[in-house]
Amino acid sequence: MNALLDLRERVIAMLDASGDWIALLPIRLLMAWEFGRAGLMKHNGNNWFANVQDNFPFPFNVVPVEISWFLATWLEILGAIGLAIGLFTRFWAFSLVVLTVVAVAGVHWPEQWNSLAELWMGYTVTDKGFGNFRIPLLFLVMLLPLIFKGAGKLSVDHLLLKRLGR
Repeated sequence: MNALLDLRERVIAMLDASGDWIALLPIRLLMAWEFGRAGLMKHNGNNWFANVQDNFPFPFNVVPVEISWFLATWLEILGAIGLAIGLFTRFWAFSLVVLTVVAVAGVHWPEQWNSLAELWMGYTVTDKGFGNFRIPLLFLVMLLPLIFKGAGKLSVDHLLLKRLGR
């Protein structure tokens, strides 16, 4: 029995040590891919923010659509690069949370709903008249560990902190 408990402790210690290095890497890379792709699509596409600007929360609804488009595009592209290499991860993750909340309010939230059951019908990928906030909500949840824990040891952030003696 003690041998099994010792084995369990060794395995947990190994997983904990490995997790410090790689646990957040898949989240960073997935979020980098998704936001980078969205930013590049905006960069190569046409500005459609004028169609949804009135849905943006204050103060984003008073910013000219050209500036909003530019900021959203480059926040997604630069944020993706930052997340991929783990540079200023908490800053980029928080910024992308703000961007995603604005996107949910402006594009993905249902125009109207009368009950929580009706609102929950918007927890989907395609909009069938009830919004489509499933993917943005998943992104928000995936960005939270990056805000609270940072990038992990396999990151430029960790190298910089190590260099600075922290």
